[in-house]
Amino acid sequence: MKKKKMIALVAHDNRKKDMMEWVSWNWNEFVPHSIVCTGTTGKHVQDVLTDRCHEHDIAPPEVIRLKSGPLGGDQQLGSMIAEGKVDMLIFFWDPMQPQPHDVDVKALLRIAVLYNIPTASNRSTADFMISSKLFHQEYKPTVKDYSTYIKREVDL
Repeated sequence: MKKKKMIALVAHDNRKKDMMEWVSWNWNEFVPHSIVCTGTTGKHVQDVLTDRCHEHDIAPPEVIRLKSGPLGGDQQLGSMIAEGKVDMLIFFWDPMQPQPHDVDVKALLRIAVLYNIPTASNRSTADFMISSKLFHQEYKPTVKDYSTYIKREVDL
């Protein structure tokens, strides 16, 4: 994981306000990094970061906007993780609201675990991640070799 990271920020509808408050509070931590978001979360994140950076006469970080989660954005993000293009995922998901794309959400979280990228699903964990000394440093995560799992299934 390089020093300049690609950070994925995702929030379900009922958690977008929480995400925007958190991004606004931590805006300066994101300046040296790039951001990728799904759907309208990306628009809101871009607006918050642009406003906060302009208040301090700083160029805002790059924000890449994918499709909305239910329209394939979760799958796009999962693909980016599998390709090694995303270094961490901060996903404020709504545990109280059923999602029409719940299967895609589960697949995204599975891919994040499979490729061993740091993942936060709530504000407290996200706070710990961005306050870690590793956040602005290079870091090499260990990725488990799952090829033996695939071979075992083929042999059966």
